[in-house]
Amino acid sequence: MKANTACISCITRQAMEAAQQACDDPASVERVLQCVLADIATLDLSLSPPELAQQIHRRLRQESHCDDPYAQLKAQSAAQALCLAHRAKAAIARASNPFEAALRFAIAGNVIDFSAFPIDAATSADEAIAQALSQAIDRAMVQQLHTDLTHAKRVLLLADNVGETFFDKLFIEQLPPHVEVIYAVKSAPVINDATVADTLDAGIAAVAKVIDSGCDAPGTPLAQCSVSFKHYFDSADVVIAKGQANYETLSDVSREVYFLLQIKCVVLAEHLQLPLGSWVISSNQQLRQQAHAVGAEAAVL
Repeated sequence: MKANTACISCITRQAMEAAQQACDDPASVERVLQCVLADIATLDLSLSPPELAQQIHRRLRQESHCDDPYAQLKAQSAAQALCLAHRAKAAIARASNPFEAALRFAIAGNVIDFSAFPIDAATSADEAIAQALSQAIDRAMVQQLHTDLTHAKRVLLLADNVGETFFDKLFIEQLPPHVEVIYAVKSAPVINDATVADTLDAGIAAVAKVIDSGCDAPGTPLAQCSVSFKHYFDSADVVIAKGQANYETLSDVSREVYFLLQIKCVVLAEHLQLPLGSWVISSNQQLRQQAHAVGAEAAVL
């Protein structure tokens, strides 16, 4: 999925917030932003939004001499997610369909996102968790995913932000016990995306094999990923990708990928032709079939 001009304002906001997190004084923030804003002016919009963000965040880390500008915020979001995950775990245990309930909470955790939302908007996670079991969702796709998982031997789950890892663990616990689960994170810090170290508090290693993608971009641009990651991507019976950035980098791949996300920006809302704030559970193949059907109907009219 290619970026467009609307992505520039989002990336600029990210740069401002990250510079303020990485730098100790206003003069340093100004210096870093001058360098980063010059790079933003030359971004290639034929790339995906996550690839643009990767370039800017690399530059920002370089200029600020800070390897992880969001480290403190990630710790705060992890602590928040831990508390919320206890409530989610109890709700899953009471649910008539624990798999669907766990999947809902896994999508709800996607709201803890400092790339699509301003930092001070992360408090909406409480509301998302509270509404998880009543949020509109495509239940036919939930059943289709469950059926595919029942017949799978290996599942690759592509992580998104640090806070989500706690809810991802609850989801993994509801997968069929015979399934080998591979949990893929980023190879280095970028925004508040999860790295291997960030999965420790959530206890992901107890339920899955944790690997990294070999890439420091938000999402999963396959051309940049390691050979070992690509092996798991190609060999998994089911691939599940969390969050917008994974959709933006993987929606056009040839193999089937299931996406679990919330639509957080107008660019993606227009691309998917769904309202802002919608919860999405679908696959790239399903979305292509829907687009083809809409195109065929429009041609007849």
